[in-house]
Amino acid sequence: MFKRILIPTDGSAVANKAVRAGIRFAKEVGAKVVGYYATEVMSARAYGDGYIVDEKLMAELDRRAREIGERHLASMARLAKAARVRFESVCAKSITPYEGIVATARRKKCDAIFMASHGRSGIARLVMGSVTSKVLANSTIPVLVYR
Repeated sequence: MFKRILIPTDGSAVANKAVRAGIRFAKEVGAKVVGYYATEVMSARAYGDGYIVDEKLMAELDRRAREIGERHLASMARLAKAARVRFESVCAKSITPYEGIVATARRKKCDAIFMASHGRSGIARLVMGSVTSKVLANSTIPVLVYR
């Protein structure tokens, strides 16, 4: 049924539970896993009296974000290897995480997305938004939400 499943992570405890469940699911259906981590597109911003964040600082923040993403993906790779599930990883810049998830699933020819829901409601959901809701609204492939 599913041959290639995208599993995004933000490294949170909730996402880690979904990663483990997604890898188990992939094993059961004989699918390959594409692990995904989005890093934020950084832009120079003016602060206060016209101070603009320096390019070296921006490059360092970008490097650190990528390093964190690669660490989370390496952890996913170890879990997939232990479960004998084929795995590839993608750590990419994205304007928003949901856009990166949907675009990567399309680019990697995934036929499903398996992801966590943080379960926020009320004010927290309004303020923080819901990546899962946005993926559900914008994906053209099935999205399995792990709770």
